[in-house]
Amino acid sequence: MRARLARLGHWLDDRTGLPAALRQFLDEEIPASSGWHQVLGSVALFLFLTQAFTGALLALNYAPAPGEAYHSIRYIMAEVTGGALLRGLHHWGASFMVVIVVLHMLQVFLWGAYRKPREVTWMIGVVLLLLTLAYALTGYLLPWDNRAYWGTVVTTQIAASAPGLGPYILRLMGAEQGVGVVTFARFYSVHVLLLPPLTVLLIVLHVYLVRRHGVAPAPGDELKPGKKFYPGQVFKDTAAIFAVFAVLFTLAVAVKAPLGRLADPTDTAYLPRPEWYFLFLFQLLKYFEGPLEVLASVVLPGLAVALLMAAPFLDRGAVRRVTQRTTALLIAGLAGIGWAGLTLAAIASTPPGAVFGDSTGPQQWRELSPVEVAGIGYFHREKCEACHALGVRAEPKSSPGAGPNLGAATTRRDAAWLIAHFTEPSQVVPGSSMPPVSLSRAQLNALASFLLRLTPENAEKLTETPVFAREGAILYQRHRCEMCHQVNGAGQPLGLSLNGLARRRDAAWVRGHFLDPQKYSPGSTMPPYEFTETENDQITAYLLALP
Repeated sequence: MRARLARLGHWLDDRTGLPAALRQFLDEEIPASSGWHQVLGSVALFLFLTQAFTGALLALNYAPAPGEAYHSIRYIMAEVTGGALLRGLHHWGASFMVVIVVLHMLQVFLWGAYRKPREVTWMIGVVLLLLTLAYALTGYLLPWDNRAYWGTVVTTQIAASAPGLGPYILRLMGAEQGVGVVTFARFYSVHVLLLPPLTVLLIVLHVYLVRRHGVAPAPGDELKPGKKFYPGQVFKDTAAIFAVFAVLFTLAVAVKAPLGRLADPTDTAYLPRPEWYFLFLFQLLKYFEGPLEVLASVVLPGLAVALLMAAPFLDRGAVRRVTQRTTALLIAGLAGIGWAGLTLAAIASTPPGAVFGDSTGPQQWRELSPVEVAGIGYFHREKCEACHALGVRAEPKSSPGAGPNLGAATTRRDAAWLIAHFTEPSQVVPGSSMPPVSLSRAQLNALASFLLRLTPENAEKLTETPVFAREGAILYQRHRCEMCHQVNGAGQPLGLSLNGLARRRDAAWVRGHFLDPQKYSPGSTMPPYEFTETENDQITAYLLALP
């Protein structure tokens, strides 16, 4: 057996040279001072490979188009075997990669390992750090939930503030007319098609230069006998990789990767927040308002990158041990304090109830019947909130004709009383200044149905129902879809239940089916609907968001 393995090894070595290259790689001599502080580069490489692997597996079920992207991720997390774990590894792995790459750069900076002849190695490392942040930035939009959409809106607005180049950067991002299909396509292309090959090229060049110039020894150890990369340093690298992956795996299992509600461009009340590693920049922008904003968005970050690039040429002092590098330690300490202070200030300034790291978003409307969701739409259309507050924490209305807080009301009325009150307010409640509500009987019934579902616990969440859901439910009710279909148990079971529609059909199919049912379902008795494009998008998005 040994002879056969030896012959196989000789054959592979003769044909490919891989065994010899591996032996040369493992037998490389490294300084005697090498140790645990130099495992971070290997961990960063492992995390990149993990991101590439999990990203490729996610792409097998991912639909790269707005709307469809959101529903495909919901499908991955709910239906694909191991899908939630894969997305958790990819989502949290992005944060781990940012942390490890920054720590690796910090270690090299503190040890002064960027000095001659390793200047290019350091500069490539700075570019790899920027690419890591570019992955985080472009990948942020791809779930297409509210969190991703509005966070990207803020990002494009910051990019547009670049003096002179702002309009061109905005055009390059495909966001001249706002964040939409073009923006999504370009972010996806950069994230999946451009960044990976560029990263692989730079990693190969970075590793080659590290091997060419060797690991930087500690001052005074240059003449000491070195040691082999294998087995000592290989064990340390492997142990560090195992420890980091164990933590990442545990986090992916224990903490569900966030996915908020479907992106709603009309939800201007949404409070966007970037990922935690960009919070410092988000907070910094608050201190430079108006004409000074460009300092925080362009000048200071650009200056920081330029100083990182120039570090090998600015640091011309004598080589010293890390404990004696007072200036480097002071710079790193101040940078760390500044980053931590800005990040904590951003977290502390987040208003109570704001969406921040939300895993589900306010989704209680998804459990309502279409009639009740349509009632929410009529509540907003009739501007009932001008006189009535909703929710126990809502501010009381100060207008002269203000009515009771409907979310905190202790006296409950039935549907008949509510409908009578809508049509003849002054007769049902003498002295009431409320005008009659001009809605049809079916619409009044929907409004009453919504109000009867209100409780102090759900009132505020239900009023946050996105516009597409409210308008989609109104269309559903107007066209009497409940005569054939059921949603959340409401309606007739003549046709298929529409719950879980996103698992069976995509948005393009649903839109087309409304316009020409016979084409998509031969023999269907469903009539075609002459929806406008906006109406078709709204009712399609509503149905695909159903649980």
